[in-house]
Amino acid sequence: MGKTYTVQFINKSTKTIILPEAMRNKGKIEKIAFGTLFSACQTEYKKDLENRILISKEIVNKIKIRDGINIHLVIHDGTLHLGPLIGIFTAGFTKSSLRPTGGRSLFFSKYLSIQQSLGICAFIFGAHHINWEEGTIDGFIYAKEGFKQVTLPFPDVIYDRLPNRKVEKLQKIKKAKNRLRKSYSIPWYNPGFFNKWDIHKLIINDLSVSSYLPETYINPTTSKMEEMLKKYKSIFLKPANGSLGLGVFQLMYSKEENQYFSRYRDKKSRNRLKKFPSLEHFLKHAFQDRTLSDYLAQQGIKLIRFDKNQLDFRIHTNKDEFGNWKVTALAAKVAGKGSVTTHLNNGGVVKTLEEIYTNEQERNHIMHLLTEAAIKLSVSIDKHVNGFIGEIGFDLGLDQDGKIWMFEANSKPGRSIFSYPKLKKADLYSRKLALLYGRFLAEKAIKEPGRLHE
Repeated sequence: MGKTYTVQFINKSTKTIILPEAMRNKGKIEKIAFGTLFSACQTEYKKDLENRILISKEIVNKIKIRDGINIHLVIHDGTLHLGPLIGIFTAGFTKSSLRPTGGRSLFFSKYLSIQQSLGICAFIFGAHHINWEEGTIDGFIYAKEGFKQVTLPFPDVIYDRLPNRKVEKLQKIKKAKNRLRKSYSIPWYNPGFFNKWDIHKLIINDLSVSSYLPETYINPTTSKMEEMLKKYKSIFLKPANGSLGLGVFQLMYSKEENQYFSRYRDKKSRNRLKKFPSLEHFLKHAFQDRTLSDYLAQQGIKLIRFDKNQLDFRIHTNKDEFGNWKVTALAAKVAGKGSVTTHLNNGGVVKTLEEIYTNEQERNHIMHLLTEAAIKLSVSIDKHVNGFIGEIGFDLGLDQDGKIWMFEANSKPGRSIFSYPKLKKADLYSRKLALLYGRFLAEKAIKEPGRLHE
């Protein structure tokens, strides 16, 4: 992951940096940068420094770097870049310094607590923390004593962790985002939420992944739903911009009873199974306060089961420090009794593959199928979607014939599966790669800005 150096301050009246002797052959250094702040500098070298760099306080005050942090170094075109400095952009800040993002504070502390081991400086901030005239941000770092608000430069790269689509559409959020990306040319990764239909349209003609996609239609007519029910026995109706399994209906038709059955979660979060004499009766009941215009109809698939309950798989993929896709987490989700989805908030439970498949040969075969599908899908989505994508969360299914299906791809995957103790290592691995990809982008922007295209 590259060598790191510890920053230490020195009392020198001049703008001086002192580097290990081994760095003398790296070329002449005339400037030092942290994030988007620069300072001219005089460079000296010392034999006994090893993994330390010394910076005079005059430079420190100008570039806003902190004492004692471990950083990665990039030397390019006469400038020593410290960091990189990664800004994690979010919203929902509170007035509490202990929990600046309320219930999500633990989520962010887990990211920020690993930065030093990677030679990265990271912080969280919102649109209202930006000081446009000074070119600084009053962001939150995480140290031994907890969260602390400090003034930092604009970052080298920004990791988008906005909490939901509603916040993403706010004018002040969009303005800040556009200004940082366009006026300051700061690379921004995971820039938006995926729309299920948009993703389907983008990759359906990609032969490397099209076989993973269930038959799907937007704004389905009653005749189209009837046609799909005849063909597949059951269909799913899903909001194109939905998440967490909210608003999902499973619709089935019994030829023997000449009745339609729907499985769904009601407004009181109860799993329900209700029958209807006609499709029109179902639609009147289920869509009385909404329309099908932003809904998808998707073929029903007979999934494999565990303890008589259907299951699917959550796979997290991340780009690593070289920009390559890796599977960082793989877990099974077993549906709760009577649930239309396997989401944990609907009563689903997490299991490891070892708990589902006791036969090692079978387990390895399933792991290979899921891993292959997740990597292929990640590459395809990355190729067809604008912007820098660093992570994707997939919901994949395995049918009773052994075929893999993609139900959903999330650009900002939830991390509820990582509450399962047996996924602790996967949790850490995925967080590390989320930041290391930021380092990859930052270095690319420094060394090859002309080749970095969104």
